[in-house]
Amino acid sequence: MEINEQQIQNLASHCLTCKTKPCQKGCPLSNDITEFIKNIKEKKYHQAYQTLLDTTVLQPVCGRICPHFKQCQGTCIRGIKSEPVSIGVLETYIGDMALNEGWQIEKIEEDKDKKVAIVGGGPAGLTAASYLARRGFKVCIYEKHETLGGLLVHGIPDFRLPRETIKQTIQKILKLGVEVKTKVELGKDITLEELKEEYDAVLLTFGANISSKMHCEGEELKGVYGGNELLEYKDYPDFTDKNVAVIGGGNTAMDTARTINRMGAKKVTVIYRRARKQMPAEAKEVDEAIEEGVEFLFQTNIVKILGQDRVQKVECIKTDLIKVDDGREKPVNIEGSNYQIDMDYVIMALGSNPDKQVLETLGLELNEWGYIKTDEKHETSKENVYSAGDISGAKSTVSWASRSGRDSAEEIYERLK
Repeated sequence: MEINEQQIQNLASHCLTCKTKPCQKGCPLSNDITEFIKNIKEKKYHQAYQTLLDTTVLQPVCGRICPHFKQCQGTCIRGIKSEPVSIGVLETYIGDMALNEGWQIEKIEEDKDKKVAIVGGGPAGLTAASYLARRGFKVCIYEKHETLGGLLVHGIPDFRLPRETIKQTIQKILKLGVEVKTKVELGKDITLEELKEEYDAVLLTFGANISSKMHCEGEELKGVYGGNELLEYKDYPDFTDKNVAVIGGGNTAMDTARTINRMGAKKVTVIYRRARKQMPAEAKEVDEAIEEGVEFLFQTNIVKILGQDRVQKVECIKTDLIKVDDGREKPVNIEGSNYQIDMDYVIMALGSNPDKQVLETLGLELNEWGYIKTDEKHETSKENVYSAGDISGAKSTVSWASRSGRDSAEEIYERLK
């Protein structure tokens, strides 16, 4: 939706310029939102961009796809009695203006004789690369795909995040002198030890994108896919006139359901074992999915997937929400409420895990959940090897991955400067 300057001024004027800045506390990147909106009010648009640049290089990306109501906008004082400030819209406007006007990311320190390898070109890797390159380090990003972007390209559909926006945002980062080597996969084309020999530090940010499984009967049938893999490799079967079940309640489930729905499916049904209010997905993503015709079955669980060789039906069971000791509501199956639905495909969008095969080649210590174990400085069990983003167990949003990349880059900078 196009938005003009007058509309932006109206949105900015809604901000109370709070001295306590609760929105900044709600932002994973700690963007100085109050100051950047104050600059917008004064029509100091370039200064608003510079204010954001202190903490983020992904303004046009985060402005579009961050779960704002769970983060910055969710802590906005205005939201107590009325609508919160539209922080995402304002950030998108400034981010797009920076791209259109050619505002660059300036270096802030002299070049140094230090080299850092970053494995993975997603939000964490890109943010870390920009931080280190701005401070004069020689940075090279290794990426297994043909293009950089990670989750931004291989996990978020272009109707939510335009590919041209991603491309231009990445180009700004690369103009800092960041080198890129694509189609190079760690553990296959290059080893961690080889990188350690060539670089002063190595940062692993290649994500955790293996779809979780339900471990239910019939999961091995043809027609059962992982949502992460479908979005990443875009090797879709023909969904035309098919009934498709998407299991899960996060943004990956919404992205998968909306993508398949646009591919001509007869009916796409999202099955989620809790209530709508408990869905991890952003509310607006759920609303848009419903508007587009995606159906939802709340408080419903999958018992088994049925079929001869390939998917034909799913057996569901209704759930009740029972409060447990810590006050959370836990879904419990209601005995005897089973029923079956005709289905052609089942997509698992229940979360993601690290690629165990890749991790096994690295010889790094893992934590109890199977992610790369790091200390408080983001360093792994091998000296000068760091890890950030999903692969180290960071919260799975773009802004949290970016924050993790920035924090790890700060530690590398302190070690090597």
